[in-house]
Order: sequence, then C-alpha cells, then structure tokens
Amino acid sequence: MDRMLYTAMSGAKHTMDQQSVVSNNLANVATSGFRAQLQAARSVPVEGDALLSTRTSAVTTTPGTDYSQGPIERTGRTLDVAMQGDAWMAVQDGEGVETYTRRGDLQVDNDGILMSVGRPVVGDGGPIALPQGAQISIGADGTISAIPQGEGPEALVNVGRIKLVTPEEGELTRGEDGLFRAPPNEEGEPGALAADEDATLVSGALEGSNVSAVDAMVTMIDAARRYDMQMKMLSSADENAQRANSMLSIQG
Repeated sequence: MDRMLYTAMSGAKHTMDQQSVVSNNLANVATSGFRAQLQAARSVPVEGDALLSTRTSAVTTTPGTDYSQGPIERTGRTLDVAMQGDAWMAVQDGEGVETYTRRGDLQVDNDGILMSVGRPVVGDGGPIALPQGAQISIGADGTISAIPQGEGPEALVNVGRIKLVTPEEGELTRGEDGLFRAPPNEEGEPGALAADEDATLVSGALEGSNVSAVDAMVTMIDAARRYDMQMKMLSSADENAQRANSMLSIQG
C-alpha cells in the first residue's frame, strides 16, 4: 500500500514544481531577452531508517536554461539593442557585481546613467554616464556616441562602449533575479568574463522571449491533469487502507 503512496506523493510534488517553472516561463513570454527555464525529474531511492529497495521517489531538478535565440523585432527606438549570436550584455546587480543579460530595452536615469531595468550597464570602466539631453546613437560594436544638446553632427563624440561578452556553453549560471553570472574566481569571489571585441548588437531592435506560449500552455494543462490523477491515486490508497482496517476489525 505504501508503495502506491510513495509513487503518487513524489509524483504530485514533482508536478507542482513543474507547474512553478512553467508558470514563470509563461509569465515572461513577453519579456525582452528572457531565456526559458528547463525542468526535469529523476528517480532516487528513499533514504532513512526504513530504507527499502522497492521504495523510490521523484526528485525535481532544473538542468539549466534554454539558450536558443528569441525573435528580433525592429522598434526604431535609439536605446533598444538586441545582441547578436551568443553575445551577452554586462550589467551590475544590486550589489555592484557584474552580471549578464540579453534584455536590451535601455533607459537613462536622472543622473545620466545608462540602465537596463534599473541596473547600470557596464562599459569599459564601469557604469556608462551619458550627457544630459544629448542625442544618443549606439553602434554595432556597442560604442555609444552622443551629440550634445544644441550642437550639430560635427560635435559627435564617443562617450563609452557597452561591454559585450561571449560565454562558453554552460559557463553562465542563472540567478534567482533572472540575471546570469560567471563562475567564481580562484578566491571564490564573483567572476567576470572578458569583453569580446568581435561581439555585435543591433541598434533599434529588441530580442523577444524564447518561450513558446502555446507549448507552455499545453505543458501547464498536461501538468494539471497529471496532478489530478495523482491526487486520485492518493485518495484510492486511503480508501483501500480504510477497507483493509475494516476487514481486520471484524469480529466473529
């Protein structure tokens, strides 16, 4: 009887974890540069004092991220950029650590700092500061040029360059904040990747999420039905146990 309970219970927990991952992916189907999170499960023996070789349960694992490129859409906005190929843009997280993202809908804050969703964009020497009121343009290599307010094209100057990196496959680690990080260095401190001079971007365009809304909805419906089935298994196991107890309690 408990074998049925182990199977249904661990399966239901895995299904709930899967629903959480799928829901997060579906919620970010319209998020620029979002990378879908992958989820899988594996069977493991039940550990403890009552260890039995016939008892196994499912453990949910998140093997990684779908790094396939999303669709690129032209926006015409000067501060929108879409990384090409395997390039990533460097930004600082809340603690000032260098992290990486594919989200390219940039903004300029009140201090003239170039930001990506509230995070400073990293340049050659740290966050990139832009002249207030200047006309900004971004080149394919990430170079940012500005024409000061009230000046003509002859006053064009370079004010910085967005740091672009090209990580090796599996080199980046996804954080809970949705940003990706390089492996720690030898001292165990947060690492940083070297800039890739050959990496390029497209100005005036954004890369969409690589999540398929249709696939995510189908997966969510499948997980919901599977969860209902597992709940019925638990209910059936409980009913069988009660019937067995009733038979054992019969006196005659």
